[in-house]
Amino acid sequence: MTVEVCFSPALYPFYLSEKSKIAVIVDVFRASTTICKALMEGAAAIIPVASLEKAIELKNRGYFVGAERNVEKCDFADAGNSPFDYFSDKVKGKEIVFTTTNGTRAIELAAGKNNVIIGAFCNISAVVDYCKNAGKDVLVVCAGWNNLFSLEDTIFAGLLVTRLTCSEEFQVCGDSAVAASVLWRQAESDVNAFLRQSEHASRLFSHHLEKDFDFCLTQDIVPVVPFYDKFSQKILV
Repeated sequence: MTVEVCFSPALYPFYLSEKSKIAVIVDVFRASTTICKALMEGAAAIIPVASLEKAIELKNRGYFVGAERNVEKCDFADAGNSPFDYFSDKVKGKEIVFTTTNGTRAIELAAGKNNVIIGAFCNISAVVDYCKNAGKDVLVVCAGWNNLFSLEDTIFAGLLVTRLTCSEEFQVCGDSAVAASVLWRQAESDVNAFLRQSEHASRLFSHHLEKDFDFCLTQDIVPVVPFYDKFSQKILV
C-alpha cells in the first residue's frame, strides 16, 4: 500500500483516481482537531457545510451551529472553531452543523470515491491504526489556508507518513510525501517551537488563542477516528 500527501485542496484534482483510498483530512489549526474534540465530548454527529448561507439556514431550523471565518466565530453561531467551544454540557447528543474557513471545504472535496476520515495530532495513533487495518492506499489531504500551503498540516502529514512507513505495509508515494516527512524530522524535537513560525500560529496568537495552539499540537488526547458517512453526509464515530 502507498501513502501520499496533497499539500492543498487546489491540488486535489491531480490526485483523483479510479481506486478508492483512505483520504485523511487534516486541518490542525483547528477544524479537524475541533471535530475530534466535539465527537469525543458526545456530539451525535457533525454536519459539515461549506457555505455560511447553508449554516444560517440550518441554524434557523434549530440546529446547533459552529461557524468560523478567518479565525473568528461568526456572529450568528452557537460556537466557533475552538476545541474549547465543545464540551459535553453544550454538545452531548446534538448534531452540530459546522463550517470553517478551510477544513469543511476539504471534507466535501475529498468525499467522492474515497473513504474520508479526520486526522489531527490529537488522534494520530488512532488514525495510524485505522489506516493499517483498512488495507487501502492513503492520501493525506492538507486543508491549508485559502488553498495555500500550510506548515502545520504538512508537519502532521509528515508524522503520519513516518508512522505508516515504519512498517513494511506502506511505501511512500511521490515527492510531497517525502518532503512532508523531511519537515516532520526537522520539527519533531520541538513541534510547538517549530510551528510558532507558521502563518496560522500568528493568526491564532493575534486573537489570544495560545491555548488552542497548544491543544491542537498535543498528541493522542482524543482516541476517536471520525469518518464521513456519504449516505447521511455526516461525520460520525
